[in-house]
Amino acid sequence: MRAGEAARRAGINAATLRYYERRGLLPAPARTPSGHRHYDENAVRFLRAIKEAQAIGFTLAEIEEYLRVARSGPASAALRTRAAAKIDEIDVRIAGLRRMRDELARIVGCACESLDHCTCGAAYLARRGREATVRPSPLHVTNGDSAGNTLRQTALGGAVLPWQDVLHEGPVPAGPRRDLIQARAAFLSASGWGSRRSILASLEDRDRQLVQALKDGHQVVLWFEHDLYDQLQLVDALALAAPNVPELIVVGSFPGRPAFRGLGELTADELETLWSARVPASQDTLAAAVSVWAAVRHPDPSALAAAAQADLPGLPFLGPALLRLLEELPAPGDGLSGTEQRAMQAIAAGAATPVAAFLAEQDLEAAPFLGDAWFFRALAGLGTGPDRLVETQDGDPLPTPPPLGDPRAFARLPLRLTDSGQRVLDGLEDRVALLGLDRWLGGTHLTPAAAWRWDPAARLLIEPGRPR
Repeated sequence: MRAGEAARRAGINAATLRYYERRGLLPAPARTPSGHRHYDENAVRFLRAIKEAQAIGFTLAEIEEYLRVARSGPASAALRTRAAAKIDEIDVRIAGLRRMRDELARIVGCACESLDHCTCGAAYLARRGREATVRPSPLHVTNGDSAGNTLRQTALGGAVLPWQDVLHEGPVPAGPRRDLIQARAAFLSASGWGSRRSILASLEDRDRQLVQALKDGHQVVLWFEHDLYDQLQLVDALALAAPNVPELIVVGSFPGRPAFRGLGELTADELETLWSARVPASQDTLAAAVSVWAAVRHPDPSALAAAAQADLPGLPFLGPALLRLLEELPAPGDGLSGTEQRAMQAIAAGAATPVAAFLAEQDLEAAPFLGDAWFFRALAGLGTGPDRLVETQDGDPLPTPPPLGDPRAFARLPLRLTDSGQRVLDGLEDRVALLGLDRWLGGTHLTPAAAWRWDPAARLLIEPGRPR
């Protein structure tokens, strides 16, 4: 089709189409033998997409940046923050449209003699925009973007707030909330996930949205799963919410999915079936969450070990998740964390690359919780220094893992255990003695002098300096 026809079908004028071409937004079209530009259906769809993006507030500069990232990647931290803000704006618009639709539906069914004197709550406009006596739209808090994006496709309405933080990694120190999120932002930034300022702003905004929604009387529903990643986020959110009462949808299985791993794998229809199972968090549940969250953040993991084996009302998956968290302490005998031990077992069994080791490690987990980038980080920690436990097939140390390093190159590395690695795996040497130790488990800073250990078989916490 010619330029005029393409512009008409896309809902723009021909001058705008030419402008998009000059800016490089729209690729130069093919030409007919007579020299006329020829546009196809893909060009029309793309023009409509640009128009829709502008209609919800995207500038052409932002659209150009998104296109550049889509073609080359990865997205910058600033771009991800702006994209998240756009999602929030869109959610607000969707909530407003849903509210207006509900009001119009009430008008259709209104039996009052006059909308000006409507007593059934139907006439939103007649009320001059004042809210009807109906409950505000819900706020859905999820463990990340996957489940959140599917929730947006349901008929449940409301806004979605992803609670994104890998609380099983890095410092989760005791003290004021402000100090906590500053520590998290610094750690995540140093790990390659964006600038400290943008991450801090995102965490502050997340906290603010939850607290404000509860203060304003919105229905707040927490959607979480049974694994360690989710359970730590759940107690974080509950501790921040207390004493206000959110509702809970926390699951460890789903009918018809015997290999269920998380809400993110469910369809919109399947997520909607869980809505009727939501329950208000009891005061006992909130108190348990506050207590556990304090134990996670304490410099001494003794309270965490006690909490992992305590009765936690309303939180059936939290105990097993905390036991898995304790496995990230060095084990007696070999000094390996649970993740490190599974990684080395996978390599010893024939996993030839980091990707293969990651997939094998996931299969060894009762409830998989670890993302590939964080697994690669743990693997790289075993692959540095003269006494490294893992190396490439050429005998080289492992390079910097993603996101600081090249993700594709790291994922394809050919791996093997070193002689030291095999001895550690056999329990003949100690990982802490060979490689040292400098990492965090919640609020506990682990060093060679403060190497708390956990015996998973005996469920026993071993203090630093005691015989292993």
